[in-house]
Amino acid sequence: MYSLSQPYRSLRLDVGDGHRLYLEESGAPAGLPVVFLHGGPGAGCSPFHRRFFNPEKYRVILFDQRGAGKSRPHASLQANTTAHLIADLEKIRGALDIERWVVFGGSWGSTLGLAYAQDFPERVLGLILRGVFLCRDEDIHWFYQNGASRLFPDFWRDFIEPIPENERGDLVRAYHRRLTGDDEVTRMRAAEAWALWEARTATLKVDDQAGSHFSNPYLALSLARIECHYFINHGFLEPGQLLNNARRLKDIPGVIVHGRYDSICPVDQAWMLHQAWPEATLNIIPDAGHAITEPGIAAALIAATDHMAEKLA
Repeated sequence: MYSLSQPYRSLRLDVGDGHRLYLEESGAPAGLPVVFLHGGPGAGCSPFHRRFFNPEKYRVILFDQRGAGKSRPHASLQANTTAHLIADLEKIRGALDIERWVVFGGSWGSTLGLAYAQDFPERVLGLILRGVFLCRDEDIHWFYQNGASRLFPDFWRDFIEPIPENERGDLVRAYHRRLTGDDEVTRMRAAEAWALWEARTATLKVDDQAGSHFSNPYLALSLARIECHYFINHGFLEPGQLLNNARRLKDIPGVIVHGRYDSICPVDQAWMLHQAWPEATLNIIPDAGHAITEPGIAAALIAATDHMAEKLA
């Protein structure tokens, strides 16, 4: 991976509705602009994410989406929908005086990247997606109701433990009640259980460091509240929207990177996207799960950003 570069500029951008987004730029000020879309939603960005881009060739834009990371207000659900996030991307692009940019997104970031590129294909120079999440009801059901539970019964036991048996028929709704309730102890217990379930299942081999990172109360609260808010609202997307509109991407260079053993977002989602968008390159990593930190996925993403920089030079 590239060495860690330091931001040459950071700011908080007022995007309206009471939200101020944390935004930073690193790399080459005159380089190829790329915007990094973090996962969750609600996970926020990390300095580690700068390392996927050659700092001599890319102008790297990282920002925390509404309610996430250093953006304010923290863990806010007010005026926080996919349409708001797409509008924020256009406000960021305009504020930075960028005509077109590369969009790089993983997990929920791939969802947002697809939705944005389908609305504004003329603004996207290239699209690099990791751990594709189509955010359909069946994809949410797989991870939060019945599917991944059969692969990780021990971790699943801990996930459902905060929810009484009579509410376990709709776990997203049960968690939503607790994560949006007034009882802080109940809210934080639910947030930590939700975040830990995701952390434990993100890699092919269980990563204890990821578990401790995601169970941090500050991160757990924004991740769990915002994810649950989006998922109970079907991602604020129409049924099948991202596949149905994939042909809008046909003129955009694209790379899809997906772990063969991704248990959060099974690989069939990347496969179906590639069938609907055959112009993109699909790279299935044979020894990886979902996480951006897994060696095979990281290597493929760096190869993709290097190739994209060369292609668009």
